[in-house]
Amino acid sequence: MTRHSSPRGHDEGNPTLSRPSRFDVLFEPLRIGPVTTRNRFYQVPHCNGMGRAYPSPMAAMRGIKAEGGWGVVCTEQCDIHHSGQHQRELRLWDAQDIPTVARASELIHEHGALAGIELAHNGGHVANLESRTVPIAPSVEATRSLFPGTARAMDKDDIRAFRRWHREAALNARRAGFDIVYVYAGHSMTLPVNFLSPARNKRTDEYGGSLENRARLLRELIEDTKEAVGDTCAVAVRFCIDEMMGPRGLTADGEGIEVVALLGELPDLWDINISSMAHDGATARFEQEGWQEKYVKRVKQATTKPVVGVGRFTSPDTMVSMLRSGTLDLIGAARPSIADPFLPRKIEQGRFDDIRECIGCNVCLAFDSLGAPLRCTQNPTMGEEWRRGWHPETIAPKDTDDTVLVVGGGPAGLEAARGLGQRGYEVTLCEESRELGGRVTREARLPGLATYGRVRDWRLEQLRRMRNVQLLPGNRVTADLVLEAGCSLVAVATGATWRDDGVGRYHSEPVAGLDDTEVFTPDDIMDGRLPRGRVVVYDDDHYYMAGVLAEQLTAAGCEVTFVTPEPLVSAFTQYTAEQKRVQRRIIELCSAVHTSTALARAERGTARLACTYTGRETVVPADAVVLVTGQVPRDGLYRELTDLGPDVLARAGVRRVARVGDALGPGIIAGAVHSGHLFARTLDTALTDETPYRRENVAPGGDRLLLTKGGA
Repeated sequence: MTRHSSPRGHDEGNPTLSRPSRFDVLFEPLRIGPVTTRNRFYQVPHCNGMGRAYPSPMAAMRGIKAEGGWGVVCTEQCDIHHSGQHQRELRLWDAQDIPTVARASELIHEHGALAGIELAHNGGHVANLESRTVPIAPSVEATRSLFPGTARAMDKDDIRAFRRWHREAALNARRAGFDIVYVYAGHSMTLPVNFLSPARNKRTDEYGGSLENRARLLRELIEDTKEAVGDTCAVAVRFCIDEMMGPRGLTADGEGIEVVALLGELPDLWDINISSMAHDGATARFEQEGWQEKYVKRVKQATTKPVVGVGRFTSPDTMVSMLRSGTLDLIGAARPSIADPFLPRKIEQGRFDDIRECIGCNVCLAFDSLGAPLRCTQNPTMGEEWRRGWHPETIAPKDTDDTVLVVGGGPAGLEAARGLGQRGYEVTLCEESRELGGRVTREARLPGLATYGRVRDWRLEQLRRMRNVQLLPGNRVTADLVLEAGCSLVAVATGATWRDDGVGRYHSEPVAGLDDTEVFTPDDIMDGRLPRGRVVVYDDDHYYMAGVLAEQLTAAGCEVTFVTPEPLVSAFTQYTAEQKRVQRRIIELCSAVHTSTALARAERGTARLACTYTGRETVVPADAVVLVTGQVPRDGLYRELTDLGPDVLARAGVRRVARVGDALGPGIIAGAVHSGHLFARTLDTALTDETPYRRENVAPGGDRLLLTKGGA
């Protein structure tokens, strides 16, 4: 049994640590127009699924970033007019919206950071479903949502009106206390960049044709904003330097860099990004840290103004390299600031092992895309700062005399033990495998998922310092051992098992004929048991698992036929902005891809497939079938214990047994981590009669916020 050093909170630090001098450059102040940032850490604007629907959680989340040491903290996009309206984001149409956004700037300022706001008009990118206003664009074009509508071409009156809306929103942003005001010409989705884009702008007047003409509107917006607020607020341009569509659009080595050269000295700061989130927010499965350097490296040659860029930066050495090389002046981050809001503070204090590194899974983006409040695989407190009062670095000391047995060393068990250990509880964590990490250790070995191991590594780093936590891998726990352990709380975090009968979202009953063929599950593949020959991978899970298994099997020499009942490959990855890349890779690697198709029956040497619309069947050769369908909780220990009854448990000193993570309900890793953290905070995961978090409502007939707690 190994014991480790005691836990510590974020503000206690470690007096023996200090950062090497090479990192000092990250903490040098920098002037941005009329304001100065205290360091080079810049939380760029990012969406969060909260926006105007949940303004208090949104503001609290931004405030935590400022507390964590970010020199600049920006809002998400803030719509300036009902004709370019996003469904969920903040808005600043008029003075009525000032109090909502002002709350964010106030909390950011409380911790000494600069507050930035990203003014946006989405043009033909949106369908204006709430306002029912016909969208506007540089030229007539179909709206880029699936809604069947067309954006009309703006006339000169529309352009003048748009400039007026933008100027008034900038003034309101200053009234709301913001220090940096954005002109948003990024991500191929706003009016200014669509005017710039030769693919979107087909005008023949002074706003179309030559690059100088297409840049006219952006120039006017910068000048308007500078005139309105430039004496007290910095004016930033968020600019899409490459639309990732080749010569049809802006390119970093063509008109993109020419725009910077043309307008380079007008704004106070350039915030550089590329294309849509599918590229700008690429997952770790497809791009490495800092991969955007090749697109932004020439920008500093075209302007003397500060430049910020992103690249899922988590390594302090990479950050320093970006500054020393002259590529960037400020280290931009969205996802790394979500995974660890205290990343700057930890680097400043030399606490590098405490950095909770982003794994690049884009779960944050997925839940914003789904219209739900932000969450994070690494940081279970994200989105819960206001609702539950959770802080990413501190947690209340223990308030009971319980001792805790955590059974299972996967993401839920590790997070439960870590949080309980930080609170000061005596914790024993047992894991039947010799390896800790559970599913994240196994999944991190699959193609493109290596960063998932960070979920395990960060928690083990914290746990190994805690004298009050015992880590006991290689120990299988039975009901008798639980009764002998003498712990008053038992968290069963034993994970889940992939089904081998084909039951999932499409099939509610087992698939016929599986007894006549070789059947494999993701557990088999991760255990090293691989099929050979012609393999059907049947995906009724629709996230990443089937796709990465198909990659692994093709690399092992299998001839893979990919089958899914959904119209798209790995359909859920639409929300993580990687679906097109995933489908392209599967089409390139697999011998055949069948979408909108179910596995109807397995037969010796073949698989019978059925169209989900017509039922028409197709027979394909199959030496084996890999089923990526449903999962079932491994909750046998929990059921054994609860079947003993409360009297037997009480005589053994056990007052509560709880299921945690996938043993409670199989899902994504972020769900398991959150479940473990919930147990650490509350010592339970059961449903309660009272709502366990604060809610935020709007009074009928008005916009006055009613902040309520519990079920009130």
